[in-house]
Amino acid sequence: MSSAGSRFTDKLPAVPGRYRGELFCLLGSLCFAFSGTVAKILLLSGLSPWRLTQVRCAGALLLLGPVMLLSRGPSLRIARADLMRMVVFGVVGVAVVQALYFVAIARVSIGIALLLEFTAPVWILLYLRFWKGVAVPQGLWLALGLSLSGLLLITEAWQGLKLDAVGVAAALLDALALAVYYLLGDRLSRSYSGMTLSAWGFAVTTVMMVMLQPFHTFPVEVLSMPLPLLGRFAHLALPGWALLTWVVVFGTVVPYVLVANGLRLLRASTASLLGMTEPVMAGLIAWWWLGEALTPVQLAGSVVVLAGVMAADRVRSAVASD
Repeated sequence: MSSAGSRFTDKLPAVPGRYRGELFCLLGSLCFAFSGTVAKILLLSGLSPWRLTQVRCAGALLLLGPVMLLSRGPSLRIARADLMRMVVFGVVGVAVVQALYFVAIARVSIGIALLLEFTAPVWILLYLRFWKGVAVPQGLWLALGLSLSGLLLITEAWQGLKLDAVGVAAALLDALALAVYYLLGDRLSRSYSGMTLSAWGFAVTTVMMVMLQPFHTFPVEVLSMPLPLLGRFAHLALPGWALLTWVVVFGTVVPYVLVANGLRLLRASTASLLGMTEPVMAGLIAWWWLGEALTPVQLAGSVVVLAGVMAADRVRSAVASD
C-alpha cells in the first residue's frame, strides 16, 4: 500500500516529461498493488501485521537511508518545534496506516480494503468543515453521499454485513489514520521535502517497532519456511525470506522511487487520479491470483466509492489552493 507515494501540494506546473511522469506513477501503483497479494500470503502464513510493518519499514530504511544521507543529509534535519509532529506522522501516518492495512487485507479482499482506506479524503473534508470551521464547497456532500452509498453496497449491510466485521473496521480506521497522514503531511511539506518525510516516517516506525517487538524475538522460522503461493499458484511455494524481500524491495523501495520521480513531473491533480488506479489494479490482481471475486453489488459499490473518493479529492485540492 502506498504511503510514501502520496502528494502534498497542488502547484506543480505541466512539464514536457508529463507522459514519463504518468508512466512512473502507474508503474509505482502497480508495484504497490501487486505487493498487497504477496503481503496477504505472508499474513495468512501466520506473520502478524505488526511484524510485517516492522520488516517493511526497517528494510526500506536500510536500503534508502544511506542514499538519503549521502545525497540529502542536511535536508533530513528538522526543527525542534516539528519533532512531535514528525513523531506522530511516523507513528500514525506510517506505522498505524500500514499495520491496519495488513489487518484488513488478511480478513477482507485486497481491493475492498484499499477502497475503504482510500476514503480518507472524505473524512478530511468532514474534519475541515466541522472541526476547523473551514468553508467547504458543496461537493463535500456529493462525495460523502457517494462514499457512504458505495460502502453500503460493498458490505451489503441490508443482509447483515456479509464481510468480516474486524476487517471492515480495520480498513475504516485505516482511512482515519491515512487522513492524519495527509493532514500532517500537508503541514510538514511546507518546510520539508517528501524525501525527508519518508525518511523520518520509516525511521520513527522502525524505532517504535523495535521497542515494541525487539528483533531478537522475530519468528525467524518464517524466513526458511516454504510458503504456498495460494490461489492459482497454490502448487508452488517460496521461502518466507523471498516474499519479505519482495515486499521491501518491489513493494516499497522501487515504487517509492518511481512515484517520487513521477510526482516531480505531474500536476498533483493528475497524480491523484493516477493514484486511484491502485485499488483497481490490486483488486484485479487479487481476483486473478487469489480468486477474490466481488459480487455484482459489491462491484457496483466499489465504482460508487471510487467516484466519491475522486470527488472528495478534487474538493480537497480546491480547498488547499484557496
